[in-house]
Amino acid sequence: MTGKAANHSGRDVRLDLFRGLANWAIFLDHIPNNAVAWITMKHYGFSDAADLFVFVSGYTVAYVYSRTMAAKGFLVAAIGILARAWQIYVAHILLFVFYVVAIGYLAQRYGHAHLLDEFNIRRLIADPIEFLKHGLLLEFKPLNMDVLPLYIALMATFPPVLWLLVRSPNLTLAASCATYVAALARGWNLPSYPEGVWYFNPFAWQFLFVIGAWVALDRTDAVGRLVRSRAALWAAAVFLALALVVVLTTRLGLAAAMPAVLVDVFIPNDKTNLAPYRILHFLA
Repeated sequence: MTGKAANHSGRDVRLDLFRGLANWAIFLDHIPNNAVAWITMKHYGFSDAADLFVFVSGYTVAYVYSRTMAAKGFLVAAIGILARAWQIYVAHILLFVFYVVAIGYLAQRYGHAHLLDEFNIRRLIADPIEFLKHGLLLEFKPLNMDVLPLYIALMATFPPVLWLLVRSPNLTLAASCATYVAALARGWNLPSYPEGVWYFNPFAWQFLFVIGAWVALDRTDAVGRLVRSRAALWAAAVFLALALVVVLTTRLGLAAAMPAVLVDVFIPNDKTNLAPYRILHFLA
């Protein structure tokens, strides 16, 4: 990262730009029957704005707090990361309360009781104490409130990861990859309340977060060499073209016309466990 994109505080505004674009894309993708959402990457490949958000978040936290760690020590950096995680947790809880009150009011005021089921808050209203308790523990989540709990979990567990990344980045990336593979193989995930598991499996999504952090701390120009490689460029282009065909064909309702092997591998697109082809597509 060069100083040309930094503001007077030294903050690289390109990180804010791309994380902001990711948030706008997530917003558009969750508006039903929204033609504008067709401009987002979700419709043209395996990965989407959630992948971009997690990657940029990992890059940002490593970029910022590795400097803090170098200047003031690991303890100060760890406290800063945990303080940020706490801020996000408080914001999530405030949003959670506002969300429930807003949906409950609309359902009651206009007689749209189906909203309570559609947004997954009917049982909370029936048993508020128990469900609020599990909401505070990030186990109960109304509809579309899954990203912040993932971000909180990734941030809260990041201090030791940062310590290891600074000392041995490649070993840390390998350990993160091993955790990801084990999560897929053994079905690791965190429980949701009253049933099910987290929509964004933190044991899987941590890998993309750590990849972002690893790229931020790359001191060997490994990423630069990969970007400049013509072989990598062509491989990326071919994979992006494959993803475009598979996803567009599926969204247009023509999946039956695709070869069975493509259907078996890529459909449905496993977002919960961050399927390997999602990572490859995002990196491509």
